[in-house]
Amino acid sequence: MEGYWCYWHGARAYSGVGLHVSKTFAPERPVFTHPPFDFETRIAAVDVATAAGPLTVASVYVPNGGKDFRAKMAFLEAMDAFAASYQASGRLLAFLGDLNVARTERDVHPKERKPRAIGQLPEERAIIERILSRGLVDVGRALDPDNDGLFTWWAPWRNMRQRNIGWRLDYVFASDAIAARATECAVRADVGTSDHGPVVASFT
Repeated sequence: MEGYWCYWHGARAYSGVGLHVSKTFAPERPVFTHPPFDFETRIAAVDVATAAGPLTVASVYVPNGGKDFRAKMAFLEAMDAFAASYQASGRLLAFLGDLNVARTERDVHPKERKPRAIGQLPEERAIIERILSRGLVDVGRALDPDNDGLFTWWAPWRNMRQRNIGWRLDYVFASDAIAARATECAVRADVGTSDHGPVVASFT
């Protein structure tokens, strides 16, 4: 992509993530890595300088869990440990991407709520809340606290997207100092052909 430092971390068409950093924002190529707990090319990170201080941004695609629920839970636990290490050191962190967990009941349309559905299980939600407790903020919800239709994924049948009958699975979680600089975190439900809508956050 012209004008960006690009990092692609993928394996065929099954799973993968990418990070693109504007060359205007970072004139020199930043350092791209992926944490030791990465598997199936599901997380990549980059270190950038911000007005709030050095920041690690991690692009994340958490396993769905339908094929291997234990692997999903292990990945989420590792994300929590990663976030805890940043909190302990005082470093800034942001997780961006598809976490494959609807954080609360209101993050699922009433017609889609299923107490034992993977993605809505109490044990999954508990880890998400623990990750947030590591000094992180759910930026989308913080900026739009009263929106009961804040969904990012819609089952690809029966016009679910057009009727906004969906789940919120895609997030921007950022350290307090970064989240405080957020001016927008909107779902672009009308963009693209994926069953997910991109979440676009802006910061000062």
